Amino acid sequence: MRARLPELRTTVGPVTLRSPIVAASGTVGSVADFAGVGDFRSYGAAVAKSVSPDPWPGRTPPRLSSTGAGMLNGIGIQNPGIDAWVDEIGPRIAETDVPIWGSAVGHDADGFAEVAMGLQRAGVAAIEVNLSCPNLEDGHLFALDGERSAEVIRAVRASTDLPIGAKLSPNAIDIARISASVRDAGADWVVLTNTVWGAGIDVETRRPMLSGVVGGYSGSPVKPIAMRCVWEVSQAHPDLPIVGCGGVRSGTDLVEFLLAGASAVAVGTAHFAEPRVGTRIIKELEKYMAKHNVASVGDLIGAVEPW
Repeated sequence: MRARLPELRTTVGPVTLRSPIVAASGTVGSVADFAGVGDFRSYGAAVAKSVSPDPWPGRTPPRLSSTGAGMLNGIGIQNPGIDAWVDEIGPRIAETDVPIWGSAVGHDADGFAEVAMGLQRAGVAAIEVNLSCPNLEDGHLFALDGERSAEVIRAVRASTDLPIGAKLSPNAIDIARISASVRDAGADWVVLTNTVWGAGIDVETRRPMLSGVVGGYSGSPVKPIAMRCVWEVSQAHPDLPIVGCGGVRSGTDLVEFLLAGASAVAVGTAHFAEPRVGTRIIKELEKYMAKHNVASVGDLIGAVEPW
């Protein structure tokens, strides 16, 4: 008798995903233009690169730098603005074999809301509100301020009836409190987390590795930091859905986030080294589930055993 395959479906707030893997924003372009390189059949959703109300040129080079096991980036959210994005990417969304979530960013609450309306018009399945990008020129981070984060979420919630996720920062002093603020303002889930502030210097040229000096540090070394955030929020707010994100590159990493309380897990930097990494991760997840007699992903969520 053929063994029954494990159930990979999971729910994140009002959204049901065919798989617990989400492609993280900023690592798969607009999703539609990455489809020819990657393979999204193993993903439950993919998040497009953040879009702003008006075109943003981004920072000047250098904007990316390897730091051994991790990566520094200071792109500055270069994008064409929401109107151009809708015209260019909107017609291609239905052709992509994965639900596409849009990502909204802005300088104020009204700007986020404007982008959210455009993303809905383009046909995205959900909206991730990027409160946590550390690469804006003024250095401002909504995700460090619960009141300002809530203001943005309320504005986005009033502008769209799509599901909303709030992407928060590991740099927050009390991420559980910030999570409660965005939940109460209307977010359906939180994404934990984004990159950690970092910097580096090239000792040969004696120049910073990034033109803006400070940027976002990502990759496998940040996983314990993201895990801590997921754990703290899941313990403080067990009914708040979480998408874990940070340093995921294997099925074991995925399971670890699920056990800590995440309902889905985003894969980001790993795409740069292995564009089809999701396929491998899902195979490793299925192997783990078979070995441990786990029938469904839901059986893993929050199932950590206390000491």
